[in-house]
Amino acid sequence: MLINCASYKDGKKIADIAIDDISDHLKDKDAFVWVALSDPAPDVIAKMQEEFSLHPLAVEDALKGFQRPKIEEYGDSLFCVVQILTFDEEITVGELNIFAAPHYVLSVRNRSGVKFMGVRERCENEPELLRQGAGFVLYALLDAVVDRYFPIIEMLEDELEDIEENIFEQSSTKSNIERLFVLKRKVKLLKHAVAPLMEDVGKLTSGRVPAICANSTEYFRDVYDHLTRINTAVDSIRDTIGTALQVSISAISLEQSNVQKRLASWAAIFGVATAFAGIWGMNFEKMPELKWEFGYPFAVGMIALACGILYWRFKKSGWL
Repeated sequence: MLINCASYKDGKKIADIAIDDISDHLKDKDAFVWVALSDPAPDVIAKMQEEFSLHPLAVEDALKGFQRPKIEEYGDSLFCVVQILTFDEEITVGELNIFAAPHYVLSVRNRSGVKFMGVRERCENEPELLRQGAGFVLYALLDAVVDRYFPIIEMLEDELEDIEENIFEQSSTKSNIERLFVLKRKVKLLKHAVAPLMEDVGKLTSGRVPAICANSTEYFRDVYDHLTRINTAVDSIRDTIGTALQVSISAISLEQSNVQKRLASWAAIFGVATAFAGIWGMNFEKMPELKWEFGYPFAVGMIALACGILYWRFKKSGWL
């Protein structure tokens, strides 16, 4: 459950520390503690609440999980919820809860196998940036999560392009509609992860910026720009899916109309043949064709000629 627990000062790592020693290291106002947890038990969260004096409402949200992406301010601390998305045929949703204040950063990863050790290495390799304190660590964690959305966007766009290539194949119309609705559900998950977070990250870049973020506003602006690009791409995919669905449904209606035209054409042809046969099939005694030697060939010829003319007309008009 405990991935890492370390103290940092002046952009450099001082030492790995035990959980019970966190409160002692927090007494140094020039340092901050960075703790990373994965799927912790409630008693571990309770211990973190005790060591960091976490706000009970934020702790309650972290324990419940399945929260809407958000950034909330509690005094001089921030509580962030971001969704970790992984895409392997289906999109799975994990959660990263971040408690951040001037003297600590606590990240809690739930229901996700994605590891963020690279974030810690990146920060430790850039001491001049890590010197900005916990605010830069908060940025680095948000940036790592948001950057994982770009490959998902690319895979969704590739899947949409594949559907579009087959959209006018009559044999694939039903499967295309099914795939479009599945894709629409995936895009909806990404939209729910991006849109609320974009709105809250925007508040960290201008106006009354929380103190912890004051030295890193340009970095949070970079995250906001990424989220804006992703949100725009998501909206574009959603619009294209809507158009593709309309085209597919129109294709089905057009095919049904063509079938109805063919059926109506053949019904008209056989209707004319039936009409002629009905006329010559009446049992009147004085019908001149009954005693005529060429009466039968004439009747058959008339039926064939009428049917042929109708067939030619329907074929020319595109009904057959």
